[in-house]
Amino acid sequence: MIPEIKITSREQELDNLVVIISNWSGLPGGIFSQAEKNYLKLQVEKAEKEVVMLHRMTYQVFLFFIRKGNDTAGVLERCRKAGSEIARILNENKAQRVALFDAQGNGPETLALAEGLALAGYQYRRFKSDAKAENTLREVEIYSSFLSVSDAPKGKRHASETIPLPHLNILLETVAWCRDLVNTPNSHQTAATFVAEVEQRALQPGASVEILNKPKLEALKMGGILAVNKGSQEPPVFTVVEWHPDNPVNSKPIILVGKGIIYDTGGMNLKPGSGMLNMKNDMAGAATVAAVMVAAARTRMPLHLVGLMPATDNRPGPQAIVPGDVITFTDGTTVEVVDTDAEGRLLLADALCYARRYDPALVIDLATLTGSAVRALGPYGAAAMQKDAAPELELLKKSGQQVHERVAEFPLWEEYGESLKSEIADLKNLGTPEAGLIIAAKFLEHFTRYPYIHLDIAGPAFLDKQDSYRGIGGTGFGVRLLFDFLSNLANQPSH
Repeated sequence: MIPEIKITSREQELDNLVVIISNWSGLPGGIFSQAEKNYLKLQVEKAEKEVVMLHRMTYQVFLFFIRKGNDTAGVLERCRKAGSEIARILNENKAQRVALFDAQGNGPETLALAEGLALAGYQYRRFKSDAKAENTLREVEIYSSFLSVSDAPKGKRHASETIPLPHLNILLETVAWCRDLVNTPNSHQTAATFVAEVEQRALQPGASVEILNKPKLEALKMGGILAVNKGSQEPPVFTVVEWHPDNPVNSKPIILVGKGIIYDTGGMNLKPGSGMLNMKNDMAGAATVAAVMVAAARTRMPLHLVGLMPATDNRPGPQAIVPGDVITFTDGTTVEVVDTDAEGRLLLADALCYARRYDPALVIDLATLTGSAVRALGPYGAAAMQKDAAPELELLKKSGQQVHERVAEFPLWEEYGESLKSEIADLKNLGTPEAGLIIAAKFLEHFTRYPYIHLDIAGPAFLDKQDSYRGIGGTGFGVRLLFDFLSNLANQPSH
């Protein structure tokens, strides 16, 4: 559970309060004594703090001083981080509610602060028996005579404008759900249970769901997912979620594809023990797609969207594929399996082939695909490559800056495909170790026939240590990114 953000008609008295200002001239009276004002100004100007706390016996009062500049996106991220810091203090003090007083008309910054407060409240406590460490903060109330967020903005939304508050709460709820999916261990989540939960969530707001079970996958000749699944005792499932509102602004659908390896042992190319510890996160791409589709349906986004989520685990069972095997895909492409631990691209290839039937305007896939992406970017952003989708990728980069889920572009030069050539098949599933993240995308590009963006989220999708409001474990990376991107795309004049 994460705190809910609300609008209140007045500032709270004798309650936890955050006063938000960007200059001293309009510091509201009646809240701070002159001695407190002097102390706050000293801390902000001399100690260069942005957040200063005053402890008042049974509650806390914070001053958040916003240092604005030309980097609007950077200011918003500092606000989210400040919200995370304040949330930590409030939870340590067992607070249940906090009021944010936007004293000087800093609406976007106030909402970003609330966003950080809410996201920092996430905990995965499904298997915790001790409730003492549970976060207590449940409500974030905003008091502002300058901020109106009850209605969706009209026309194109600019970087300085804010997401409507009801939409923001829905978005943050789906981020938390995405984190839950990624954090759930394999002992309690299979491909079938994952799909069942996605179906339940997607049907409620009116999205349609089609589930392709193993016989259907065999009829469709989906060689990738069936091959990866051969070592497992659990059947594979391919989920199609479609959100088709009345009169969508796009004439052709936008398709999101997510890698759904529920647990990855590496198959017959078995990972070392330490490399297997967090492999429950190898379905983060599918979890992200599921969350975005649910958020789009719940907010009635005026876009025709399709989410494709192939799901299975990858295990070294008696019938598992082995290095040297050749598999055939729906479109007739044959692939020599060089490494069974390069399995995610095999599932994604099936989904990319399946996407052709929609004649899509754009396809974006997300996957925890390569260690190469982690080595290149660490946990700080996703690696992106595109084919015939340069304008869309630029828009995605802008969204990445806005929500601080950043995207770094890499090339898809023809030469990167050379090492994928096989002596016995059309392709190999693994090339040279150099530029591995690009070569993996080059493999996937072979199966596309439309504008295409590939996102390797292996670095930021799961964290081993606390990173402000992102926490430990599944981060939900990509949900806020794609929601902002799609919202902006919906406001463009043509598609």
